Amino acid sequence: MNSKKIITTVSVILISILMIYGLVILRQIFSSNTKFSEKEVYVFIPTDSKYDDVKKIIAPYIENLDRFEMVANKRGYSDNVIPGRFLLTKGMNSFDLVKTLRLNSPVKLAFNNQERVENLAGRVGSQIEADSLSLLTSFKDSIFLKENGFNEENIMAMFIPNTYEIYWNITAEKFRDKMIKEYRNFWNKERVAKAQKQGFTPIEATILASIVHKESVKKDERPRIAGVYLNRLRAEMPLQADPTVIFAMKKKSNDFDQVIKRVFYNDLTMAHPYNTYMNVGLPPGPIAMPDITALEAVLDPEKNNFIYFCASVERFGYHEFATTLEEHNKNAKKYSDWINSQGVKR
Repeated sequence: MNSKKIITTVSVILISILMIYGLVILRQIFSSNTKFSEKEVYVFIPTDSKYDDVKKIIAPYIENLDRFEMVANKRGYSDNVIPGRFLLTKGMNSFDLVKTLRLNSPVKLAFNNQERVENLAGRVGSQIEADSLSLLTSFKDSIFLKENGFNEENIMAMFIPNTYEIYWNITAEKFRDKMIKEYRNFWNKERVAKAQKQGFTPIEATILASIVHKESVKKDERPRIAGVYLNRLRAEMPLQADPTVIFAMKKKSNDFDQVIKRVFYNDLTMAHPYNTYMNVGLPPGPIAMPDITALEAVLDPEKNNFIYFCASVERFGYHEFATTLEEHNKNAKKYSDWINSQGVKR
């Protein structure tokens, strides 16, 4: 066999070997490399994670870690780890796995009906990387509060309950800064003008809305309740809102887990800034996080002549309204008799 044929033969063999090797490599790269049964799973890569940390996190979901590493090294991922929340789908190959670990998937974060900023921090902290303590510290930062016109008593007014799309690894400070932007977006010129028409700043409107929110779960009734409270404020009467007394009792005892279903006369005489039976005007801050309908009720209240209202025993969840104390006392007695019959002590 002459040298030319030898060279040709060797070349063919080498090309065949390279082709086979290439096919093996391609198979390793593009064949399925997951081992979870679910259709999709999320993995969370904490901030400052190293490549070795990532391998430990994804190991339970990867069929062959060596195949993944080969692609990760080739594509430079091992030197450029990205923190966040990442979606893995069943049957992904190593190429797609590396690709998806570079696509931070946002979280749909929701919060509503929180009673205190501490509760809010816990609720948010359960959905993102930042923990409740770091969130609470950022919310109560004195410089931030002063710059934005809040204090520790009314900071809850900043948070507009909604569902927000954010990244899981957002810092506590960046989350707080996003919330102040959302607050400013909500309180546009139109809403600020409506608040001013009622004699309120946005914070004051939110404080009253929190009371309206706690008074009734019936959204269609909230504008009427807001109208009653506005009537009392304009008459320079105390708001006399039972939910503020309940909040004061919880705050005074530092026990917000207790359930208080009934307020007694002695409770109404308690000396406390949040007791609107003893103090005229609004309390120092919101007693809860009002939802949008409660805020809208304060901005667009029903115009009425009612001064009093009491829980109804005929339309549960609703209230009976009155223009005179005599009429109100009759309604109040009906409710008192009913609640006594139910054996509700506290």
